[in-house]
Amino acid sequence: MIDQQVLDAIGVYHPELTTLRQDIHAHPELGLEETRTAALVASKLREWGVEVTEGVGKTGVVGTIRGKRPGNRAIGLRADMDALAIVEQTGLPYASQNPGKMHACGHDGHTTMLLGAARYLAENPDFAGTVQLIFQPAEEGRGGALAMLKDGLFERFPCESIYGMHNGPGMTQGHFYTCDGPMLAASGRFWTTFRGNGGHGGSSPHLAADVTVAQAQYVLALQTIVSRNVPPLETAVISVGHVAGGDMESLNVMPATAFVGGTVRCFNAAVRQVLERRIIELAKAMAMAQGCEVESRVEWGTPTLVNDAEQVRVAVKAAQAVVKLSDIVDDMAPITGGEDFAFMMERKPGAFVFLGNGTAPDGSFHTVHTPKYDFNDAIIPLGAAYWVSLVKTQLGETAA
Repeated sequence: MIDQQVLDAIGVYHPELTTLRQDIHAHPELGLEETRTAALVASKLREWGVEVTEGVGKTGVVGTIRGKRPGNRAIGLRADMDALAIVEQTGLPYASQNPGKMHACGHDGHTTMLLGAARYLAENPDFAGTVQLIFQPAEEGRGGALAMLKDGLFERFPCESIYGMHNGPGMTQGHFYTCDGPMLAASGRFWTTFRGNGGHGGSSPHLAADVTVAQAQYVLALQTIVSRNVPPLETAVISVGHVAGGDMESLNVMPATAFVGGTVRCFNAAVRQVLERRIIELAKAMAMAQGCEVESRVEWGTPTLVNDAEQVRVAVKAAQAVVKLSDIVDDMAPITGGEDFAFMMERKPGAFVFLGNGTAPDGSFHTVHTPKYDFNDAIIPLGAAYWVSLVKTQLGETAA
């Protein structure tokens, strides 16, 4: 049954939360540099009477709210705060004021929704136990989850279970999506540098060990790994994201070095080993074919995010207090995006959900990590109410 009282109460905060979200959007900060954002979060939490700890994992913030009813249980609700190194092209009145930095993934909205929940829970602590509000820095590849864990996150702020949420561009506005088991992929990167002796491309190409041919053959060879080395029923992705070599001002010069780098995704540990091995083997083979040297390495960032069945049940029940049952998808297909909340979920059972960010009237939308993306402020009350509902669902009764 939908808890209209919570939705109405948070609806009162909606204009203020929207202003707050747009302020965060206008002042994006990269991972482990979120000093302004963290200070704003801490200030708002203190304004609402929440116990605050700053500097967790360098720029992380944790707010602690204790229920007024007796109970020893504790849960964690996590939002991310960092932005991306992207030049914004939205033209919005609250567009980024920090050149080359942009909230292109909706972390400004995630932070705001958890702040909205914090205000409600601080004003209405009618639950048994403790809620840890985890405002994480550096989700976008700079190691924020690990930084907080190394700083004793769960030792200092005990949680028996943890929950995360992300907006979903293109997903139906206001719908919740989740699933049991693996939901988001393990994410890695590879770097490969071919080294030759360079040469004159016009008069003596035959004297050069041509790194550009090795590079080109390597890019094509990478495409065979998923189709010919990964079992057909397993999921894997290899995408080249950067190619470099030579100088545009010297087009008759054959470069002495050429670089290829990209991203790798999968769900299965055995597939992960295959991808890593073949990326390096093919680099060596292409280099040998052209008489080049090569350096190649693969580094894995986030592990596979795996939802716990019991926490998914709790999450779905919590969503039912916010939207109709028909607006909840509990068997969504896993996607190959990565999420460093997975590191926290390796330590504690948890559930991750997507909240639909919607589309334009014509069905179009700008996906995350693109220069025209913007978080949909209309879903702020739903996200905040979901967090509140999670607390009521898990801590609503006096713990034994």
